[in-house]
Amino acid sequence: MNRRSFVKAAAAAPVAGLAAPAATGTTLTTKIVRLNLQHTWTTTMSSSQYRDTLHVAYVRDGITGHGEGAPIVRYHEDAEGAQKAVESVRGLLLSGDPMQFAKIMSQIFKQVPGEWAGKAAIDIALMDWVGQKLGIPLYSYFGLDPADTPLTTFSIGIDTPEITRQKTREAADYPVLKVKVGLATDEPTIEAVRSVTDKPLRVDANEGWKSKEEAVSKINWLEKHGVQFIEQPLPAEMIEETRWVRSRVHIPIIADEACQHASDIPKLKDAFDGVNVKLDKSGGMLEAYRMIQIAKSLGMKTMLGCMISSSATVTAAAHLSPLVDYADLDGNLLIANDPFHGVKVEKGKLVLPKGPGLGLTPA
Repeated sequence: MNRRSFVKAAAAAPVAGLAAPAATGTTLTTKIVRLNLQHTWTTTMSSSQYRDTLHVAYVRDGITGHGEGAPIVRYHEDAEGAQKAVESVRGLLLSGDPMQFAKIMSQIFKQVPGEWAGKAAIDIALMDWVGQKLGIPLYSYFGLDPADTPLTTFSIGIDTPEITRQKTREAADYPVLKVKVGLATDEPTIEAVRSVTDKPLRVDANEGWKSKEEAVSKINWLEKHGVQFIEQPLPAEMIEETRWVRSRVHIPIIADEACQHASDIPKLKDAFDGVNVKLDKSGGMLEAYRMIQIAKSLGMKTMLGCMISSSATVTAAAHLSPLVDYADLDGNLLIANDPFHGVKVEKGKLVLPKGPGLGLTPA
C-alpha cells in the first residue's frame, strides 16, 4: 500500500473512542418518574412525600429491557444527574452487543465517575433484556431457586407516635418490621410500635447517632425490645468507633452507608457482622452479586435493601434475594403509583415473577 492509499484508508476508519453506528432497531429512552409516597417518608437524612427515579428502556430485536435507578442526596446524586450520566454513554449502549453486558458495564464504570444509581438503571435494563432474549427469569440465569427467597421486612419511617401506630397496624400482613430511628424520638417510636405489635423488629439508625457511647446506650435499650439487629448506628467513616460498639452490644450490626461497593467490604469485617447491599448505591445487579459473594466469603451476613423505588429496581434485587440472609425489599410497597407489577409479597415472603428477565408487566 502506497502512502496515498494508506491515508485514504486511515481516514475511512472509525476514530478510536467514538461509538460505531447503532444497531438496526436499537433505541434507548430515559425518563424521570416521580413516585408518590403513601405516607410522608422520614429518616435521619430527609423527609419527603415523593421520590424522583430514573427509568431506562433499552430496545433491541423487538425486546425491551427496563431499568431504574433511585438516586438519593446521601450519595450526592439526583435524577437529573443520573439521566445525564446515562445519556453520556448512549453511543456505547446503542452500538454495543448487549450479550456482552459485563464488558459494557465495565466500560461504563471506567468512563462515568459516581452516578451509581444511573449505572444501576443501565445494568438492570441490560440484564432484563438478556433474560428476555434467553427466555429465562434472571433468578435462573444466576442459578438460583425462587423458593429460597427470604422474608422481607416492611419499613416504618420516623413519625409521631400516633402515625407510627397507624403505620404499624397497616403492616399487619408482614411478620417482620423495620423501624427507622436515629433521632431524639427513638424511645417513643419503638414504644409506639410495641404498643401495637410484638413482632420481631429490625432497626436502622441511618448514621443518626454521633458518638460511640450514645450508640451503645441506644442499642442496649433496643435489645430489650425484641430488636434482631441494628443497621448503621454511626456515621460511615466511624469504623473504629463501630468496632468498639460491636464489642459492647449483643445483637448484630449491619453496615449500610459504610458499604457502597465491593472494595469496601474487607475493611468492615471486624466492625460489622454483615452488609446491606443495594443496587442503587452499588451500580446494579452485577456489582451487587459480587458484593454478596465477597461478604459471604468473609463469613459476614448478607442483606439486600432498596431505596424508595418502583417494582423495576425492587424486582431486580429480589431476583438475587435467594442468596442472602435478610431482605428489606419494600420500596415499591411504599408508593402509590407503581408503573409495574413484578415481585409480590405473600405473608412477608418474596414471590418472584416467572416471566423471562425481570418478569415485569405494566401496572
